[in-house]
Amino acid sequence: MYPFKYIADDAAALAHSPVLRAALLTFEFIDTHGPIELTPSKALKRYFVTWAAEAFAWPYFTAAELYAVNRVLNEQDFPPLVMVHDLLLSTKLARHYRGTLRLTALAQELRSKPGELWRLLTNHLLFVMDHSRYTRFNDAVGRDWLTYLNVINIEAEMGVTEARLCSLFYGGDETRFRGVDYEYVLALYAHVLRPLCWAGLLSEQRQGRGLARTKLFVKTPLWAAALHLPTDKHVTSPTRH
Repeated sequence: MYPFKYIADDAAALAHSPVLRAALLTFEFIDTHGPIELTPSKALKRYFVTWAAEAFAWPYFTAAELYAVNRVLNEQDFPPLVMVHDLLLSTKLARHYRGTLRLTALAQELRSKPGELWRLLTNHLLFVMDHSRYTRFNDAVGRDWLTYLNVINIEAEMGVTEARLCSLFYGGDETRFRGVDYEYVLALYAHVLRPLCWAGLLSEQRQGRGLARTKLFVKTPLWAAALHLPTDKHVTSPTRH
């Protein structure tokens, strides 16, 4: 059993979840405009991708950032939308039918229950989906999510880097993971840290550009609201002035 708590539907912490916001906006779009048309390859058509880029305002994938590298947007140009599309199908909140993406009865039921909807989406995002599809490499990490969550619970209270987490999970000095073994960082990010950020449990804070960029991962208020972990007793909350 994974360590999710009950979350009230009006919990303010749910506002930290990009995937919940995207799902609810997609439900609203379909209710207003009808089923979303699909291309022959079953991707979402460009008119919806264009709308979603603006409406989702996804961290580090805003419309401005996407158009900085793409003249027009197809689904594959907007990685979080690819994931949301897959996730809605995986959770049976939507289905493909006659060249369109349509909502199911489950989606109609859960759209008024955001706490329950978030738990369903996050359960599949973290524990069911294979994130290798969203990487350029045939990489993978172990599936021991409880270990990841318990370590991150302590380390991300004040903020933690990927290299620090890799040193704890795999052993060795942090400098090892900034150099020759950087593939471990890429895999941990793709399979663990990014899904946690997209669920809204972590916040990714970037500094610098290119090879000089650093990332710091910090727990959001949704982490404490949603998770109950054995390492909670070892977490020292930061002093607030």
